[in-house]
Amino acid sequence: MPKLGQTPLSVLDLSSIRAGGTIADAFARTVDLARHVERLGFNRFWLAEHHNMPGIASSATAVLIGHVAGATSRIRVGSGGVMLPNHAPIVIAEQFGTLEALYPGRIDLGLGRAPGTDPLTTRALRRDLADDDNAFPQNVQELLALLAPAGENQKVRAVPGAGSNVPVWLLGSSTFSAQLSALLGLPFAFASHFAPQRLMEAIEVHRHYFRPSEYLDKPYIMVGLPVTAADTDERAQYLATTQHQRLVNLVRGKPTVLLPPVESMDGLWDEREEAYVRSHLGVAAIGGPDTVRRHLERMLAETGADELIVTSDFYDHADRLRSFEILAELKAADQAVEPVRAAG
Repeated sequence: MPKLGQTPLSVLDLSSIRAGGTIADAFARTVDLARHVERLGFNRFWLAEHHNMPGIASSATAVLIGHVAGATSRIRVGSGGVMLPNHAPIVIAEQFGTLEALYPGRIDLGLGRAPGTDPLTTRALRRDLADDDNAFPQNVQELLALLAPAGENQKVRAVPGAGSNVPVWLLGSSTFSAQLSALLGLPFAFASHFAPQRLMEAIEVHRHYFRPSEYLDKPYIMVGLPVTAADTDERAQYLATTQHQRLVNLVRGKPTVLLPPVESMDGLWDEREEAYVRSHLGVAAIGGPDTVRRHLERMLAETGADELIVTSDFYDHADRLRSFEILAELKAADQAVEPVRAAG
């Protein structure tokens, strides 16, 4: 069974814009968080592509990845993910080939098959959703070929990109990408931070269908997990109301910036909206150190995840930094007791 002390921890960031803040502020907080978690020993720092979302500034994902990688020195930086159907595979190969040349050995390319936006913006992206399920596997394989060493007679090459072998991940919130990643022998990241209901099914599918490849010899699964950690359970529950407000506005079709936490959500949501938020955050860890530790240990025991990638909504940047400090402290404490467990 995976142990917290031996499980890599990573971060998913959306460069969230908060009430009263600016996009430039959001980018500055993203860089500061990346440097912070790098010092704490986190494994990856991923950014996600979204469009036409008032509170999310990470739409030009490859550009922001380069900015974060340039501001850090060791942590892996990548996409969680780039929405492949929004782009020609050769464009992504060139972008990430460029990033790999600039920051060798530090770039990850996580791919999603959704547009990451609403239908009107999807059309503005020149998208046609009619053949997504058929086109996505073909586009993934085309992209993998463009990142591999070019053949002698290959007419179309990604320059940069060819031969870069940037690690490719498939991301998903259903079994589609779980199965496709397994058949291609690629690592898989499940988005249980917003779709927890199918987590166990997707893990089972990935492990069942996995075929060893030049990329992996056995399945590798990373689980997305919302975490709001604070020094007490009460403080964490208070801080989590920022995330609750964001989700309520999202379900109302009125996405917004991050709002300050409130003492109570009473009167701010109805029963249906509260049920949606609770379901959406079905695997969320919200609490003080002991509560969060127990939750992470339970998640690892249930999923057997090889890695956890943490996302969080905090209005105050200092509270977010503290949350990741608590995670690092929990991991270090578990590492410290491992020799005792082994000896016993």
